[in-house]
Amino acid sequence: MTLTADQTVEALRAAGEPTRLRVLSLLAGEELSVMELSRILDQSQPRVSRHLKLMTDAGLIERFPDGARVYYRLSHDAQARRLIDTVLDILADDAGEADHRRLDEVRKDREEAAAAYFEQIAPQWDRLRSLYVSENAVEAALEQAAGPGPFERVVDLGTGSGRMLTLFGKKAKMAVGLDLSQNMLNIARTNVSKAGLDKVELRHGDIFATRLPVHSADLVIVHQVLHYLADPAAAVAEAARLVSPGGRLLIVDFAPHDFEHMREAHQHRRLGFADAEIAGWLKEAGLTSFAPIALPPDREGLTVTIWTGERPAVPSAVQDRKTA
Repeated sequence: MTLTADQTVEALRAAGEPTRLRVLSLLAGEELSVMELSRILDQSQPRVSRHLKLMTDAGLIERFPDGARVYYRLSHDAQARRLIDTVLDILADDAGEADHRRLDEVRKDREEAAAAYFEQIAPQWDRLRSLYVSENAVEAALEQAAGPGPFERVVDLGTGSGRMLTLFGKKAKMAVGLDLSQNMLNIARTNVSKAGLDKVELRHGDIFATRLPVHSADLVIVHQVLHYLADPAAAVAEAARLVSPGGRLLIVDFAPHDFEHMREAHQHRRLGFADAEIAGWLKEAGLTSFAPIALPPDREGLTVTIWTGERPAVPSAVQDRKTA
């Protein structure tokens, strides 16, 4: 599919202003809120919102509300992205350097707030996770979604206290847990040791760049992590990259909700995820989606959802050729 002449002119007109080019360059890195863009660009929120509306109307960017906040990201339309990439490619290398330095400051503030939170709550992590839905119910549903095993290799991204490793480790020949918090990793090491698991490796690692081999795990788990991230789609893509043919990716997180206090009290960046959003990310990553499992709260609170994606098994004829 291609753009018509009128659509191309409209898109170029929407992008053809210095501030809007700056916005496109910033959104090429991650999704951002109006408030964050206003801070980075050093412009008022109404002014930034006007630029964003023009580019949204032209199909260059996408607007999505999340609780009381609104975030923006580049369009997923292939032709729109091709046009944006072309425009950004011909900009001078030093264009937007100051913006990206301020974006780094925004990221650093986010990371410091999140790190301080996780270090503070690490000893209580399992208790906090079970406040809204019975942990037993979540884990039973996870085992159902994962299948009976055994597993060659399990990878748990954002392992936290290591609970997913102790849950699936006995069914795995090898398991790996990654987390950015050393305090969390220390707790995970203790829990894994108590569970008598000796084939578990715990690493300090980044969910966006795991440095693990492609197609190296037949079970990958992302448990209650995405709602903390600035770019959850990129984390899903990296997790999916690890899934071997016939393997599965399990994502556990909250369904959409309006508990705004979770942002400040618990450093949640996103207030849950819609089924269609996760399904779209899984499809883009080459995984086939299963029907999500929704687990409503035991009392008033948040619904936990389990999304499952599976990488199609390599056809036997293809595998035979590779082996030969």
